[in-house]
Amino acid sequence: MGVPIEGEPVQIHSFKHNGHIHRIWDETTVLKGSQNLVIGGNDRTIVTESDGRTWVTREPAITYFHSQQWFNIIGMLREDGIYYYCNLSSPFVYDGEALKYIDYDLDIKVFPDMTFNLLDEDEYERHRKEMNYPEPIDQILKTNVDTLIQWIRQRKGPFAADFIDIWYERYLTYRR
Repeated sequence: MGVPIEGEPVQIHSFKHNGHIHRIWDETTVLKGSQNLVIGGNDRTIVTESDGRTWVTREPAITYFHSQQWFNIIGMLREDGIYYYCNLSSPFVYDGEALKYIDYDLDIKVFPDMTFNLLDEDEYERHRKEMNYPEPIDQILKTNVDTLIQWIRQRKGPFAADFIDIWYERYLTYRR
């Protein structure tokens, strides 16, 4: 597995368990790249859905991917604070073409006051049956929901007080 180069743009490819493409983010600037961790930044990037529809993100965002965690985190900088969207997913891989992961439906939305909601449990159950998620994957994902909730409550990693602001400042240096 390669390592994305800091300051360079990278695409992000999200797949479903059955191998089909789910979503592509056209361009994210790599702010930190290693075998274990990729932190990126983007603003008004084009997103292409599996059906070909496209849309543009509305605000700056800092992305967090870890090779040992079954989730990734997007911190979105809005006027009224930082919102987080957390995808339960496979750990990322980077193959030189794009940063890739499997999206496992469950999401956690975190608000600026650090309250949160677990989303898409019905979609997860439907896809778990349709795509035959193996029992070990089901257990890993449930464990990682708990881990993610601990991170939120403990303000760990991307949820730490200044994390998003610090990485956003770094992102702005690459945009100049």
